[in-house]
Amino acid sequence: MDVNRKTAYLALVDVESKKAYSNLAINHQEIINKPNSPAFVRELVYGVLESKITLDYHIDQLLTDGIDSLRTPELTILRMGVYQLSSMDSVPEYAAVNESVMLAKKYCRSRSGLVNKVLREYLSKRMQLRLPDRVDDEVRYLSVKYSYAPWIVELWLEYYSADFVEELLAAGNTTPPMTIRANWLKVMKKDLMSKLEEQGYQVEEGTLCQNALNVKGSRLLDTELYKLGMFTPQDESSMLVAEKLDPKHGDTVMDVCAAPGGKTTAIAERMNNTGRIIASDIYRRKLDLIDREAKRLGITNIETRSWDATRVDSSMTYKADRVLVDAPCSGLGVVRRKPEIKYKAFTEDMELLPKKQLAILSASSNYVKPGGRLVYSTCTVNPRENEKVTDTFLKKHPGFVKVERTLLLPNVNGTDGFFICVMERKDSIL
Repeated sequence: MDVNRKTAYLALVDVESKKAYSNLAINHQEIINKPNSPAFVRELVYGVLESKITLDYHIDQLLTDGIDSLRTPELTILRMGVYQLSSMDSVPEYAAVNESVMLAKKYCRSRSGLVNKVLREYLSKRMQLRLPDRVDDEVRYLSVKYSYAPWIVELWLEYYSADFVEELLAAGNTTPPMTIRANWLKVMKKDLMSKLEEQGYQVEEGTLCQNALNVKGSRLLDTELYKLGMFTPQDESSMLVAEKLDPKHGDTVMDVCAAPGGKTTAIAERMNNTGRIIASDIYRRKLDLIDREAKRLGITNIETRSWDATRVDSSMTYKADRVLVDAPCSGLGVVRRKPEIKYKAFTEDMELLPKKQLAILSASSNYVKPGGRLVYSTCTVNPRENEKVTDTFLKKHPGFVKVERTLLLPNVNGTDGFFICVMERKDSIL
């Protein structure tokens, strides 16, 4: 049995059955199984996850009893097989079929014949398989073609044109570049570029942020440059939050939803490791991530603490020069990195997210000094969680004024989807 496909299968089962994040599931299974082609594993896992609804739609048409008759093991193997046959030109057809059958004999032996039959039927009938009719049901057509939960398609069609939504859906299925943030506490950007190029990496400067670099090459996080804290992986959209916050040397900054700490450490670097940053998160276990990153980067001005951001810490009222609310959200802007987000059900918790976001923003506004800055950000593309939350906040808090508002989109900016609203408290509290 091919160890690469075995690794991919086990990672996909972890995502499907244990609701694991894809990146963590892949890392975990690669450590255990030690595949000889990690790039193949990642291409297969992310390809299957990005195309899951499309794959299921085609598989369903090839089954007498429909896709609901399948259990997770054989369904996962069929998805892998159909994806290899439809989208991986480097994989010979016989290898895709035979290796899928081998996986089935290992993990669902009684269904290996079914796996063989369905994949061979796909080869003979794939030119006849059609998507749903767009005229009859545009939401279903777009949902199946680009493999997104229908409620996401409906949401975006409510706010954008059909052509724009199709571009946005397609952009979410692309592979994002590896973007890093140079740590100017340890290295200047030009010097880091030279060091990376000396090690064989292709490096280009970013387009939005002054210390962003796009890097091509493998095993970047295994380099001594990373271990020595010279850079941090971070999308430019996320970096831009720290730039918009615009912290100054010596400031007091509060980051109220800080874990895992990417923006917190970016703020610290911009402050040249001076002043004071209070980084809070409701989950104490996540604070260790921030502490470890700060240590790797040589940052000492971050204080971590466990705190419920919907509550007001009266000891910090009017004490902060800058406050960042990077609110918990639906995450629809980062599906390029976490394709499993595309299949989230629209639950009651998700419906209540704007209410929670507004509560956090309102509580956190108490910390801002007169003349200080408050930034609200999310990694989602949902006006209900973005513009509507900040509009409601500004109506209820006339002491704050909007400075600027930015929406980044993968099909427009080439970044993750991100919303940033910069507000300032008027000079007088009265």
